[in-house]
Order: sequence, then structure tokens, then C-alpha cells
Amino acid sequence: MLKKTLTVLTCAAAAVLSAPAGAADTQRQAEVAKRGPDVMPFSLKATQHVFTKTPEGGVQKVIARKTTDTEQVKLVRGHLRDIQTQFLKGDFSGPTHIHGTEMPGLADLKAAKPGQIAIDYKEVAGGAELTYRTGDATLATALHRWFDAQVSDHGPDAMAGHMHHDHGAMTKE
Repeated sequence: MLKKTLTVLTCAAAAVLSAPAGAADTQRQAEVAKRGPDVMPFSLKATQHVFTKTPEGGVQKVIARKTTDTEQVKLVRGHLRDIQTQFLKGDFSGPTHIHGTEMPGLADLKAAKPGQIAIDYKEVAGGAELTYRTGDATLATALHRWFDAQVSDHGPDAMAGHMHHDHGAMTKE
């Protein structure tokens, strides 16, 4: 009986270890999407999140997939203004609720002192963006890790943006 139990456990462990990583990612993305409406008032499926890393932090942009969807645009803009205010106060309860306490970069961001991270809000066509800037290399790395986790957790509704040099100026693609 013990030998049979060990064989079953060994086979089960092998199945789990050989399961594609995408299956775990898909399950996590589904869990994050389920908690998303608790924090984000707009439709995740009707919007696209773009996370662009910069040397000083990064740019988080959320735009409606249909720029004529004025309701989603309004909801995105209100949400980003709200999280700007919350984050500047050190309140990262929204991302914690959606992504969990172990989200990469989050602990360092929560530990930042007021003023260590500047966050600027800007309306863009179809939505809005937040620009995060810090002179602290540890916090810049935390922002990059946090951006990577967002892209992974939101799956097809998020993507990494790219910065490129255009005659000496940083511009977004």
C-alpha cells in the first residue's frame, strides 16, 4: 500500500512539475481579472495598459481600446487621478488587493518615504497616464519589477512599452 501511495504521489508531482508555465500564468491572470473590478472602475477588456520603463521609473498608460468609448475614457482618467493621490500618500492597497502582498516591487514602493517618488498625471488620447520618477535606484528597480508584474498579471490587457531616443530626447513609441 505504501509503495502504491508513493507511486501515485510521485506521478502527481511529476505532472505538476511538467505542467506548462502558461497554465499557472493563465490561472493567475484569471484571479487578478476577477479582483480587478473591486479596484478598477473601467472594463479591463475594453482598455489596454501600457507599462514603459524609464531610467528614473516609468510611465503607466491606460487607454480605451475604442477611443470613442467616452465612458471608459472618463473612468480611466478618474481612476488614474485617484491612484496618483493614493500612491503619493503611500497607499498601495489597490494593487495589494488585486495582485497580492507578494507582488514584485510592491514592498519597496510601500516603504518609500513621501517625496521619494514623483507621480505626474496627464490625459492622453483615449485615456491617461502616470509618470513615475525617482532618484533612488532601489525604487526605480522596484517600479520596473512592479511594471513587469502588472504586464504578466494582466495578460493580453497589458503590454510593455518601449522608450527610444529621438534626436537626444526620450519619446514613447
